Amino acid sequence: MSKMIAVCGSPESGKTTFSLKLAQELYYQKKGTVLFLSPDMQIPSMAYTFPHSKSSDLFSIGKALDKTDIYTEDVLKQLVPVKTMRNFGLLGYTAGENKYTYPRSTEDKIAALFRAMKDIADYIVVDCVSDMDDLITRMAINRTDSAIQMVAPDLKSIAYYASQAEMYENIAECGIKTLCIRDRDVYLPIEEIKSHFKNVAFTLPYSRPLKQQAITGTLSERLSDISYRKQVAAIVKRVIK
Repeated sequence: MSKMIAVCGSPESGKTTFSLKLAQELYYQKKGTVLFLSPDMQIPSMAYTFPHSKSSDLFSIGKALDKTDIYTEDVLKQLVPVKTMRNFGLLGYTAGENKYTYPRSTEDKIAALFRAMKDIADYIVVDCVSDMDDLITRMAINRTDSAIQMVAPDLKSIAYYASQAEMYENIAECGIKTLCIRDRDVYLPIEEIKSHFKNVAFTLPYSRPLKQQAITGTLSERLSDISYRKQVAAIVKRVIK
């Protein structure tokens, strides 16, 4: 049976980079088919995940959602593959697309998208956006098998969760809180943030190689940072019981 994992949380908490590394670790550990879905239309994921690819090699999930009915083949046509990973595919929006490019999706359309993805993959990782107005994000959080809540060590993260508390009530018991250290500052209120959120299960360490991948546009490659990967592997173990 296919399993959906929603990665959600505050803005600038490292959701997208972690989501992609989680999907990659699932692929290497579980040897199954893995799909990564990013519904972000403000910063389309295809634009920075594959910045060196030809536009003709990149596809848009918006084209599948624009169809009257969504079938497995519609999703397969919009998958962007990674050459070194045979049963791994990414779904997202391309550079130049935004919320005005396609008609607003309905719940029926997104439910059909999720069904098609489950027909294709053993594991689906959804990189949820922070804006709860996004219907894919809301439905993914409500239907997910496991939810990973990303927390940043700053006051913005506290303010975000306070304002979005109602949305996260559904996963209050099953959400896996994960603190992400994105920068190497002199002082970060890590312990204070842990104390505030309580039950922070994992801490992702600062990773210079990961930051380098984000800068050079090589996020689709496997990360060389063993310390970071060990934490991701531990999260995979927690998610896939």
